[in-house]
Amino acid sequence: MRGDGVRNGDFYDYADLLDKEEKQIVQRVRDFMTEKIAPIADEVWTKASFPHHVVPEMAKLDVAGLQHRGASSLLTGFIVLEMNRVDPSIATFFGVHSGLAMGSIAGLGSEEQRERWLPRMAAMEQIGAFALTEPEGGSDVAAGLRTTARREGDTWVLDGAKRWIGNATFADLIVVWAKDEADGQVKGFVVEKGTPGFEATRIENKIALRTVQNADITLTGCRVPEANRLAGARGFRDTSTILRQTRGGVAWQAVGCMMGAYERALEYAGEREQFGRPIAAFQLVQDLLVRMLGNVTSSLGMVVRLAQLQDAGVYRDEHSAMAKAYCTARMREAVGWGREIMAGNGIVLDYGMGRFVADSEAIYSYEGTREINSLIVGRAITGHGAFV
Repeated sequence: MRGDGVRNGDFYDYADLLDKEEKQIVQRVRDFMTEKIAPIADEVWTKASFPHHVVPEMAKLDVAGLQHRGASSLLTGFIVLEMNRVDPSIATFFGVHSGLAMGSIAGLGSEEQRERWLPRMAAMEQIGAFALTEPEGGSDVAAGLRTTARREGDTWVLDGAKRWIGNATFADLIVVWAKDEADGQVKGFVVEKGTPGFEATRIENKIALRTVQNADITLTGCRVPEANRLAGARGFRDTSTILRQTRGGVAWQAVGCMMGAYERALEYAGEREQFGRPIAAFQLVQDLLVRMLGNVTSSLGMVVRLAQLQDAGVYRDEHSAMAKAYCTARMREAVGWGREIMAGNGIVLDYGMGRFVADSEAIYSYEGTREINSLIVGRAITGHGAFV
């Protein structure tokens, strides 16, 4: 991939840190996104429908849960980036399934649970979802979780509600987090599709990530066997280990989103003519393009280093929090500059910028707001918690 940086937004050729086999995997993902997703992305986004027919094709890439099978964090990060360069909605679907759902089972499940669920999830024969956020809760989820779990013999009874749960309308396995009434600790449960007392209703009228099927979930006397309780999830501290990993993944998402926006803005600037020449020849347009590229390059450098720390086993919550807060803020700036370059054409889907502008708002917000992630870093550097 050396020398390709000017075209694809990797100006410093960070992808050259991948080995030959890893580059081939990333190229397969790039080809899939270009050939299978790009042609339909605007249509399904507009209709707020999910293209189920592409899942078997995506499965052939054999990248679901790759991080749980020994792949480097650098490789999995670049896979996330490539997906987001084309369609943040499809990338979010994949992240929920491979990162949040599979990550919870791989990291907190027993050996038997991992053997029971992960192979079919890796083959994308079963799709996962992750249900933590609640209608009345957000940043206070650690202490404010209202969904409850009550044990009755070898069965757990779940009651409560969840909101913004991606994939939940069609997922086969939903990782639900609930507070144990007996000890007050947060525990994880795998609720299988069709379980009585579980209901998922699609959230309508979204202006971002419209292809993602987010849902409101209600749990009413939902009975889950003890065998489906994640053995390693004994409190919210265990849950946060999963969020630490996926929060870093969202930073990679942000890099991919703004890289896709930069590439489209650069292409447009070369095509669009005003006053007898391409707008790429105007100083102010070049300034905006360089600002966009600067945001992409600095953010990519940060997530590459985060991946190296993760692979070395020395990264901490504040490392992921810093990357998520910084990269998503730079993304928000970059897509705005891309829209500015395109003027009115930047707000319609036809010119390839509108989805990036809209979808960036969701990426900016989920997996912890900029403010909360800033406070995680602030606590680490000062030694003082300032959350309340």
